[in-house]
Amino acid sequence: MMDWTDRHCRYFLRQVAPRARLYTEMLTTGALLHGDAPRHLDFDPAEHPVALQLGGSEPDDLAQCARFAAQWGYDEINLNIGCPSERVQHGSFGACLMAEPPLVADCVRAMRGASPLPVTVKHRTGVDRNESYEFMRDFVATVAGAGCATFIVHARNAWLKGLSPKQNREVPPLNHEFVYRLKRELPQLTIVINGGISTWSQIETHLAQVDGVMLGRAAYHDPWLLARDGGPAERAVVVRAMHAYAQRECARGTALRHITRHMLGLYHGTLRARRWRQLLSDAKRLAANDPELLLEALDAVEAERPLAAAA
Repeated sequence: MMDWTDRHCRYFLRQVAPRARLYTEMLTTGALLHGDAPRHLDFDPAEHPVALQLGGSEPDDLAQCARFAAQWGYDEINLNIGCPSERVQHGSFGACLMAEPPLVADCVRAMRGASPLPVTVKHRTGVDRNESYEFMRDFVATVAGAGCATFIVHARNAWLKGLSPKQNREVPPLNHEFVYRLKRELPQLTIVINGGISTWSQIETHLAQVDGVMLGRAAYHDPWLLARDGGPAERAVVVRAMHAYAQRECARGTALRHITRHMLGLYHGTLRARRWRQLLSDAKRLAANDPELLLEALDAVEAERPLAAAA
């Protein structure tokens, strides 16, 4: 979700889903230690509970980033061992670290020693064509021994060669049963499932087997899916909250398009979806940087009744 779940996206998703735990995009240790850390780490208090997701493989660097997470008030530190991109592999972190469980355990120990925040790990069921359940179970058991109690499992292997990141989300077969089995065999751990989940009925099915469900692109493209978990009854409530947010942000110099780009899917699956996207993508109006565009778009789509599902 790099370049997707920035602070504007998370604030928007919080309006839709009051109870969901939100995660930052994966931030590399280098970006935080040698870049503009405040720009990466800043978030609105309304986002709580929110986790800082890190990418890295040097225990000392991760420990310093864990200190940042505590100083900035995050609720959790998540180490991403699931990203299969070549850029991440060249940095010797992400999914390739599943082949080095002792190193991942050292990273977890270092972060736990540097911060009081819980440290969680996001990983795959395996790497390349290794379809062994025992490979994943032993990885989890080793890292759990370092004090990690929560594992978020993307229920596909990561194929490190020959597939793009997009293909890695689609081509390797899903194996939800491996995740269920992990929970049965290690019941003391919190196991969260991820991958190939796009409907509320699927969420309910998984929750009968594991402790939680993580949604990524499905929630981004169809954010109203999250409203089933205690969210507002009407999309208009979200739009008005985002109008107030955009007024504050634009007054601080934020470009309106950085906010509206995350809201394009709000009316996904309805007859108003296309009109909503058109209005929020109007280059001329966005260039004016006027948050009133949100209310005008709301008036336009709310006038188009009924709210029937699109074919």
